[in-house]
Amino acid sequence: MDGRTSGRASLLCTLLWTLLVCCAAVSVKVTPKVEVLKGDTAKLPCTYSGTPPSGNDLVEWYIEEQGTRKRVAFRPQGGAGKSDEFTPLSGRVTIGEDFTLTITSTQPSDELVFYCQVNAGPAGVADASTMLKVFFAPEKPELTKPSSQAISVGETTSSEIGTCVAKNGHPQPRIIWFKDGQPLAEHKDRKEKTYMVPSVVKEASGLSTAKSTLYMQPNKADKDSVFHCVVEYSMPGDLIKQKKSDTITINLNYPSEKATFALVNKDQVKEGDAVTMKCETDGNPQPEFDFSKDGKPITGQGGLLVLKSVKRSDEGVYTCTAIDYDNLDAELSGAITLKVHYLDPVSVTPAEPQVAMLGDKVEWQCKTKASAPHTVQWKKGSEVLSQDGTLSIQDVSFDKAGEYACVGAVPSVAGLTAETRVNLTVRGKPMIMTPAAGEVGKEGDTVSLKCSAYGYPAPQFTWKPSGKESVSVEGNKVVSTVTLQATAEVMKGGVTCEVTNEHGTDSKNFPVSLKRAIGNSADRVLLSGIPVLKSADKQQGGSSGVVIAVVVCVLLLLLLVALLYFLNKKNKLPCSKKDKKEVSSGDVNNDIVVEMKTDKGNEEAGLLHKRPATEQ
Repeated sequence: MDGRTSGRASLLCTLLWTLLVCCAAVSVKVTPKVEVLKGDTAKLPCTYSGTPPSGNDLVEWYIEEQGTRKRVAFRPQGGAGKSDEFTPLSGRVTIGEDFTLTITSTQPSDELVFYCQVNAGPAGVADASTMLKVFFAPEKPELTKPSSQAISVGETTSSEIGTCVAKNGHPQPRIIWFKDGQPLAEHKDRKEKTYMVPSVVKEASGLSTAKSTLYMQPNKADKDSVFHCVVEYSMPGDLIKQKKSDTITINLNYPSEKATFALVNKDQVKEGDAVTMKCETDGNPQPEFDFSKDGKPITGQGGLLVLKSVKRSDEGVYTCTAIDYDNLDAELSGAITLKVHYLDPVSVTPAEPQVAMLGDKVEWQCKTKASAPHTVQWKKGSEVLSQDGTLSIQDVSFDKAGEYACVGAVPSVAGLTAETRVNLTVRGKPMIMTPAAGEVGKEGDTVSLKCSAYGYPAPQFTWKPSGKESVSVEGNKVVSTVTLQATAEVMKGGVTCEVTNEHGTDSKNFPVSLKRAIGNSADRVLLSGIPVLKSADKQQGGSSGVVIAVVVCVLLLLLLVALLYFLNKKNKLPCSKKDKKEVSSGDVNNDIVVEMKTDKGNEEAGLLHKRPATEQ
């Protein structure tokens, strides 16, 4: 058969196939588009109608590659489904009884047009196509800038700002650039001042990595601008999602136009402070700075001038100057007038410790100088005694002894204070403080007594009777504590504490008594034997009991009188007639008096008067 005959036969076959499909009575129905995430299972349903099913029907699934159909699976009506070998889907595709094509572990390469073709024998042949779409979200975009980035304002060519990379997405993701939160128009023309250079890399996995580099000609207003990129990608259901990168700023160089020189310290400066002055310009990078004080050069560190532990001699006018070679016409200088506050040491007259006798007068004078209005206060502890620099103590007593401080301060400068301390010693006859009585559970027990005394020189203690003694100092007082047995003599006469120094003697008696046990009705007895009165609560409770008893007795007595009167009216008393005769025979006082008294302060009495009826 020659080529012309073969071509005519092929053309005839094609025409016959087309005629069969077009004239077929069978109809095929599929889902036009199926969407799935990479790695998931895709199901492509297929049904047909128009002819009763027969054993001769055959359902086949094809893919289209480079304009050519290739079968991947088939199933006869009532038979078993099979998949074809040596296809991109081999080992991952099956066809079910309902002719649904199932693809497991879907890959981006599975994104193809699938055809479900039904061969119904005499009823004809028909097919329908479905598109499989595979999706995969890219990673968070990575934004980097050149390691040696140094962009200068005024350059005639655009400089690289940064590169944004979004890895492993499908379908191919899109990168959008933002400056200060606003999207930048997408330009690819390199003649523009701002443009992007995009690129896409197809990975071995079938996923796409998108890359975009941003170029700009920034100006000085962009020195603080913040850049970031966003990757935009598609997901099933016509969803458009985004992922945002971290942000970057650019290293922009621009000339200086003015300089500032400022004191970093927030509070007013005082002697002893560390002072920092900062000089800077509005350009980048910062130029070299020169410092001077009152016209004399001094050394700084970059834009900082640091003075450690300043003194009043550090006051003056400090100047900072700079030269920017990119803008030689700019006047770059600044000045600071430094004020250092001070407070001189506080001087006290007399400066030595004072010793005074009881009743004497003592006086100190306190003075200081400062750079601003100041105060002078005399204090003992936290108590303010004077605010005019003079401390005068009239009629000195032992409690006035101790340490006094003169404190100077400058209220307008935080922490600027100074102080000097002096000491006052008071000499005199010792004085014992009011003694506290001792208590014991019973005679013969041990008791401890504490004797506190003022006096200078420190007094000597004598206890009568004596015991085990210890001495301590508490502030201006000397305290002696004695421990001894509470004998009958001690219980009766107490214990005497005597103190002595070169100026005199003082003594006090410390009584010792028995403790009253809790809940015991026995009264506590003093050494003299006089009982201590019961508490007011007990007295009140006893009086209440007496009142109740009296009321009950009166009620009972009233009942008794009423009973006697009733019996007398009924003539049932043995002595009632005799009494009547005696009453009628003479004039007798017929009042009957019943009286009751108590020996308590709240007495109650009942008085009944009853005159008997006259006989008829």
